[in-house]
Amino acid sequence: MRVLNWGIIASGFFVSMLGGCGGGHGGYGSMMPAPATPAPTMPAPTISFSQPAAAATINFGQAVTVAWTSANATSCTATTSSAAGGAFTGSQMMSGSKTIVPSAPGMYTYSLSCTGAGGTQSASASATVAPNLLSTLAPTGAIPTVGSTIDPTNGDLNPYGLVIAPATAGLITKGDLVVCNFNDGPTNTQGLGTTIIALHPAAGSTPRRIAQSANLKGCNALTTLPDDSISAAAWGANMNPLVSAVGAVGAPFSSDTFTNPWGEAFAAATATQPAAIYVSNGPGGTMNAAGVIDRISLDIDAQTAFTEIAAGFCNSGSPGAIFAPAGLTYDAANDTLYIVDTSSASVVALASVSSIPKNGVVVNGQCSGTATPTPVPTFSGPSMASARVIAHGSPLNTPLSAALLKNGDLVVGNADIGAAGPSATTNLLIEVSPVLPGGFVGQPLQIDTGAPGTLFGIAATVDSQGNQIIYFNDDNNNAVMQLGPVTMGTAPGGYTVSP
Repeated sequence: MRVLNWGIIASGFFVSMLGGCGGGHGGYGSMMPAPATPAPTMPAPTISFSQPAAAATINFGQAVTVAWTSANATSCTATTSSAAGGAFTGSQMMSGSKTIVPSAPGMYTYSLSCTGAGGTQSASASATVAPNLLSTLAPTGAIPTVGSTIDPTNGDLNPYGLVIAPATAGLITKGDLVVCNFNDGPTNTQGLGTTIIALHPAAGSTPRRIAQSANLKGCNALTTLPDDSISAAAWGANMNPLVSAVGAVGAPFSSDTFTNPWGEAFAAATATQPAAIYVSNGPGGTMNAAGVIDRISLDIDAQTAFTEIAAGFCNSGSPGAIFAPAGLTYDAANDTLYIVDTSSASVVALASVSSIPKNGVVVNGQCSGTATPTPVPTFSGPSMASARVIAHGSPLNTPLSAALLKNGDLVVGNADIGAAGPSATTNLLIEVSPVLPGGFVGQPLQIDTGAPGTLFGIAATVDSQGNQIIYFNDDNNNAVMQLGPVTMGTAPGGYTVSP
């Protein structure tokens, strides 16, 4: 979000008068009257716009805040050069700020006219709204492959969980792409994979095993702690193991109950809140309202509390057709947890999530049998004001995964359960904005034209030049793919190579 600061500066002037005194030497008679003092001129409002050091530029889907102050004014009126620039029109306070959400790319001018007893003055500022981030990553040729995700020892495959390592420790190098496999190698059965592998984030990487354990059976989502410990949602094992950077698989949360967990997100400690892992949890079987969000509070890697903060998401199915709260993504900038609700084809935001107490949000998932999509959820409970749906319906089709982009938007991947036929548009990445009405930003990217349901884990980062990069698991070729500048090697299909 960019802040445009307007200052309305009072200007005035001194009226300086020199009064003459008459004196006589007897020949002038009476003293001349002093000249009349003119009425003081009222200072007019003078508005000056303080241009930012660089031109104000945001991506479509973001908001811009205009802030202003005034003096010598009794009224101010705002106008915008185009309705697509956002709602900055009509009467405004003498001083204040306003968050504006443009509805399309373009360049927009925001003007303020202030009137006082001394007249009227105006000033304006401009902002450029660039295309949305996802559209800038649309490939012009083949999407580069980072490397295979098939475990080099037992052949586990079908990559689900994906996370970027935050540090160098043990078997892991900072920036590595850490992946867990949902299927086992010998039988290729969904939900029986037991391995985690890692790839260096460069084209042509080969997988290396980090861990293997029955406690990882059916791993579908990962998150990492600052020391490279890996928290895993093990759907088949009904566990949430913690894997050290050297590959040791522990069960520090064994006193908690996990039933088919399906999402993971880590929130670092702040001055007021401890670190935490958020897990989507709940039984499978027929469609029900048992999907919950749990918070595991931490002291380094040790659990200090286990709190169910939200419950009522629809949860059902079996591998290949699972409907559950998934794709957990945490934004530390505003303490918001985003949840991809597969069942209702929605994205839900839980604001101030660190402060939501036990049973704070009750979700009305409106679950009915196994029919999908279910209606858009509604919320109650003491923290219901924290919950809102930021996107719902098409082009989401049983969405499953998500990642946070550098501008605060989300990129969401469809699971495409039920998508079939030549007219189906499958394997879409979709950009969702928390601030744009309706949520959807720009057009989706179709990144695999093969069998539907190929997109699972997504991770996003920026390179050394600040360019957005998105990594995603593609289970049609059992590989991690890359959208964004390739950092080394020859780029296939004419794809841009970073210097």
